[in-house]
Amino acid sequence: MFGDQQLEFHVSTYSRIQRQQLLQEVEGYLDLVMVLSDRYPLSVASRDGIAKRALGTLRRLEPETRESAIALHLKGQAYRVMERYDEAIEPLKAAKEAEPENFHILLALGWCYKRVHKIDAAIQVLEDALAVCPDEAIIHFNLACYWSLANNVPLALVYLAQSFDLDPKYRDMVQDEADFDPLRNHPEFVALTSVIV
Repeated sequence: MFGDQQLEFHVSTYSRIQRQQLLQEVEGYLDLVMVLSDRYPLSVASRDGIAKRALGTLRRLEPETRESAIALHLKGQAYRVMERYDEAIEPLKAAKEAEPENFHILLALGWCYKRVHKIDAAIQVLEDALAVCPDEAIIHFNLACYWSLANNVPLALVYLAQSFDLDPKYRDMVQDEADFDPLRNHPEFVALTSVIV
């Protein structure tokens, strides 16, 4: 027969395993939508159905885990997947408070701010991300996008060049990125994006 301490240990271990399984289930739902969306886009109804299932799974967590950085990040991502950006911002901000150096949270928050036309907030969040991870090309690329939307050509060009230096694949993404439309005819933008490497 288990003693009180052994029983408490087993219950605690079971709870931890169950918590991990639920979080992994949510990540799986969101990966299904986000990772495959470029090649195999889902209908809005399917996409939203999967995201709502992710939110339902998060509600099965005990209250303290629902308020953890990972759960808040996942909640924000679920709303982001459904294009409910305003609703995504609050859980992502709370996740940022819990883990201010998690650049994935910062990227998602900046992405949502941009989509609700809060470009200054998006830029600030990505500047925070840059302080944490200065060598992540995606941060530089997104900052270039946001500065382009803010009509700051010099900063947009600086960050775009830095993204190319860190990861040349970003050069291939410029053509299809509408955020650079304000810069398309700027001579320095043309010179930067037409350089053959």
